[in-house]
Amino acid sequence: MRQRLWALSMLIILLASAAFALPAAVPAAFAQAETPPAEEELNREVTLTIDYTAYEWWLVRWRDNEPVCYFWVDHEGLPTEDDIRSYCGDVLAGQWRSTRPCLTEPGQCAGLYLHPLGTHPDQREVTVELPLPSVWVTLEGCSNETPRNTCASLPTLVLTGEEPLPNEAIITIQGVIDGRPFSCSGDTCRLPLQPTGTRGVSVQFWAESTFGDASEVYTALVRVRPQGSFMDPDARSDEPQLWYADVLSSQWRGAPAASCADTWGAFPPIGGPEPWLTTPDRPEDLFSDLELYYLAGILIRNGTVDASSCPAGGLTADGVANECGLEVAEPAVLEWQNRFDTEIWQVARDTGVPAQLMKNVFSRESQLWPGIYADDHAGLGQLTEQGTDAMLLWNRSFYDQFCPLVLHQASCDLGYGNLDPSLQEMLRGALFRKVDASCPDCPDGIDLTQAAFSVRVFAEGLQANCEQVGRILFNLTQRSPGDLASYEDLWRLTLANYNAGPGCLRDAVEEVFDRGEPLTWDSVAARLPEGCALAVPYVEDISRELSGIVPTPTSWVYPGQPPPQVTPGGVTPTATPTRSPTRGVTPAPGTTRTSAPTITPSGPTVTVAPYPGGGPTQPPAYP
Repeated sequence: MRQRLWALSMLIILLASAAFALPAAVPAAFAQAETPPAEEELNREVTLTIDYTAYEWWLVRWRDNEPVCYFWVDHEGLPTEDDIRSYCGDVLAGQWRSTRPCLTEPGQCAGLYLHPLGTHPDQREVTVELPLPSVWVTLEGCSNETPRNTCASLPTLVLTGEEPLPNEAIITIQGVIDGRPFSCSGDTCRLPLQPTGTRGVSVQFWAESTFGDASEVYTALVRVRPQGSFMDPDARSDEPQLWYADVLSSQWRGAPAASCADTWGAFPPIGGPEPWLTTPDRPEDLFSDLELYYLAGILIRNGTVDASSCPAGGLTADGVANECGLEVAEPAVLEWQNRFDTEIWQVARDTGVPAQLMKNVFSRESQLWPGIYADDHAGLGQLTEQGTDAMLLWNRSFYDQFCPLVLHQASCDLGYGNLDPSLQEMLRGALFRKVDASCPDCPDGIDLTQAAFSVRVFAEGLQANCEQVGRILFNLTQRSPGDLASYEDLWRLTLANYNAGPGCLRDAVEEVFDRGEPLTWDSVAARLPEGCALAVPYVEDISRELSGIVPTPTSWVYPGQPPPQVTPGGVTPTATPTRSPTRGVTPAPGTTRTSAPTITPSGPTVTVAPYPGGGPTQPPAYP
């Protein structure tokens, strides 16, 4: 009997232990994850021993043929001055550089000469930085057709690890989703998703490799929402089950996310954004037939359109087309305003910036004329030389591509914010000249290749403004922009930042927060300083008045504004009109500006305080 009781007790203990060790009710994916790898651990380096040929050289005095320095180099041909300086020092390198050819007896010559002594095989150790593993995100069970990411059932989040090194593999993928840790063996992890709130749930994930290290820690924001009323118990709807799922992450490999959504952590509305923030399926769908009086006036003044049959040659005293001039110029205006649709559409596909938004802004800014305007505005988006600051500072990927075309790579590696002011000015000037499409020898005085380039620059500039707006909001609240404002209103704030500058936007947003008001475009528009108020109709025209499809005329068309004068290669003003609010707004007492300058398509750039320590090499990322 005693032995029976002892055996029964042991069995109970073993079963209890097994229950704790193997929680069968919990999916394996949601087992406890390990601690995320620290940033300092993300260094994958390997030291290699390589064979090479060493070339021995002597640096010898002409006067007495005495060697003063000897050294080895690892390349054929004469040593460079840097080789000599590295081994022999600045003094001897300088003497060698200044030595003239010896045309008399060697003992009578001054200076130094190089003498090759021989070669021998050698080895050295080289440290090589290897690429880290990565993890990519997709959805399973959803369609990529329009509307994208619609799912017939609750979808699955798929994390796929990628190990770039041969003979190595991903061991596990780990992370945390909505506060729950998970861990999957191998290079694939499937996480069944549940319905979320409108802000979605956060995911943190990383991969571990047989190499003995891990990828960086990535993040994603995932939203799963029902479409229709099939989940409403009171609706009694026969609608089929349908879910809408979207993911915001740098590692997303599905259909392109809405532009700037990942930057802000802001989801677009269910089913897609408003028309002014969309890109059509075909470039032909960007077609417009706007009555652009200023564009018609330009085409008449530069001789593209003959309006001699009209009163006053088809022009008003302000230099824009009158009704007769517009009628005569209508075919040319129609052709010109749609000339860049294909390029706009392609840039939108490449960058994610909505094509309709770009077309609306170009119509509002320049009426689709890409030449030089008053006070040195150029391109379809009316970029200024000073306005290129935002693009070069806040769009690091564009800066990394453009800077080496102008400066040495070593200078570019410092980052725009750390460059000498003279080099910054050189970059700004080079970018502005690339945007200027004026061309005296081209048809209509416009280089269409340069005009097309200005479309891409404008898209890059808008993305820079997205980053800057996100930083302004985070600096003021320490919260993600998507937690503060809707996707559409964040775009409206970006347009205001582009038009009026970051000083105007920051002052208005700060006052909204001080008053405890919700962050909407209406609340910010009501708080813009007086000198920035013209940004309100600018944003309204593009985004709200007619969904941005039909913009109002630019300020060139406003009565009382002096007309631009056409000159070979572009348009120059007879006087400088007032086109937008003054940027130099005095900050409120106690306000410290931490945002960087922005693109300013009309007017000077706000002067802002520099970053502590001379400025960042790139804009700091916010959570």
